[in-house]
Amino acid sequence: MATITPVDDPADPRVTDFRDLTTADRRPDRPGGRGLVIAEGVVVVRRLLESPYPVRSLLGVRRRFDELADDLAGVDVPAYATDAETMATVVGFHLNRGVLAVADRAAPPDVHALVRDARLVAVLEGVNDHENLGALFRNAAALGVDAVLLGPRCADPLYRRSVRVSMGHVLRVPFAELPGPWPASLDVLRAAGLRVVALTPAADAQPLAAAGERTALLLGAEGPGLTPDALAAADSRMRIPMASGVDSLNVATAAAVAFHALAPL
Repeated sequence: MATITPVDDPADPRVTDFRDLTTADRRPDRPGGRGLVIAEGVVVVRRLLESPYPVRSLLGVRRRFDELADDLAGVDVPAYATDAETMATVVGFHLNRGVLAVADRAAPPDVHALVRDARLVAVLEGVNDHENLGALFRNAAALGVDAVLLGPRCADPLYRRSVRVSMGHVLRVPFAELPGPWPASLDVLRAAGLRVVALTPAADAQPLAAAGERTALLLGAEGPGLTPDALAAADSRMRIPMASGVDSLNVATAAAVAFHALAPL
């Protein structure tokens, strides 16, 4: 069982992993970033404990550790209990959720193995907003997406804000970077028997509809959408029919609509 140790000094070196989380070097996708996975709140910490990511330690108020008692029963990691003010001094802001966990990254899965038997895969190009990315992963988990593949210019799914917005589901949905030059790397999906479908608001795209095929759904950045090269590389293009006067949806919302239409649930 995790050993819960009281900590009352914000300078205690045992809580260094949690220190100053708003500074640039806490960003795993920034140069010099430490690459640690940080989970906030009971629900997300619980999902981190259940994930393949090796947990290093926890920091929280005693009440939150009481809520996590069953989850910590089989975990041999240090847990540091403190009060809310000390915790705020350590992390750099007041954390209403009352508990954090930090983990090392797990080895990324092999792309070919991810897509070999997948029925529905999301492929992202330029999705660089951490909150959109987190929401997209939450939708992917809820609607039966087998994996998420990252093309160029995507944000890091394991940044703290993405993990939080995903409610920890980014720790459950397998993801990997798509290797090779873009968009030629989409051939990896076709070789696995997946049809590459680009989601676009273009008026000449086909209305979104399930085709009974294994599908790789190509999604672009908020605002500009997919690049012309990505659109040209897709096997087909689909759009979500919308009321007059509305030209597009938030990328995470659009993804949820498309996942629901295409997922084999």
